[in-house]
Amino acid sequence: MMLNKALECSTAYLLLGGNLGDREGNLKSAVELLNEKIGKVVAVSSLYETAAWGKTDQPAFLNQAVVLQTNLSALEVLDHALSIEQELGRVRKDKWGERLIDIDLILFGNEIINIPDKLQVPHPHMQHRKFVMEPLAEIAPDVLHPILGETILAISRSIEDPLEVKKIMI
Repeated sequence: MMLNKALECSTAYLLLGGNLGDREGNLKSAVELLNEKIGKVVAVSSLYETAAWGKTDQPAFLNQAVVLQTNLSALEVLDHALSIEQELGRVRKDKWGERLIDIDLILFGNEIINIPDKLQVPHPHMQHRKFVMEPLAEIAPDVLHPILGETILAISRSIEDPLEVKKIMI
C-alpha cells in the first residue's frame, strides 16, 4: 500500500532567537505560530542567553530549540518560518545583526539538503555554535547528525566556541 506523501510526518528541529524587544514574548509567540502553521510542537527547550555571535556590538540573544512534527517539506517549513518572522516584525538589515526574531531550520529528520542560496540541512554551522547545540541537546540529545554521525549531545560537549551560553530558568 502506498502512503500519500502528504500524510507522511517528518521531524523538524528549529532554533529560535532574538535580541530586541520582548525577547521572551517573541519566542513564545513564535512557538505558538509554529504550532499553528507548520506542525505539532512536541518539545521546547529552556531559554538560553548568549552574547551576540558574528556581529558582537549588539544586545545578548535569547535562544530556544523547538522540535515539531510536520507534514510539510523542508522547503515549506523554511517558507512558513520566514513568513512567521515577518508576521512578528522581523526586518532583515545586516547579516548576524540584531533582530526581533530569527527562526532557523537546523535538522529535518535525517535528511541532507543542499539548495544553494536557499536551504542547507543540517545547518552548516550548527556543530560550531554552543547557542545552537546546547538548547538542542537539552531536547534531542540522542538525535544523530546525518553527516557527522555523532549525537547532538556528543557534539555539544566537544564544541570549542568561547561564547558563554547561560540557561535561563523562567
